[in-house]
Amino acid sequence: MTTQFITDKNGKRTAVILPLAEYQQLQEDLHDLAIIAERRDEPTVPFADVVARLHRRVSSATSCP
Repeated sequence: MTTQFITDKNGKRTAVILPLAEYQQLQEDLHDLAIIAERRDEPTVPFADVVARLHRRVSSATSCP
């Protein structure tokens, strides 16, 4: 199904009909953006620190006797 538009008598688009999957994806994107906005002022972790932590986890998981 393609996106469809409802128009008024002058041909101006007044509404849209979306496939359900596309609507659900838009809802998820909106939710993600709201979470990002809420967390904007939280402290961040540098990428290099995250990589180092992951390497330590992998090393400790694979070095078990």
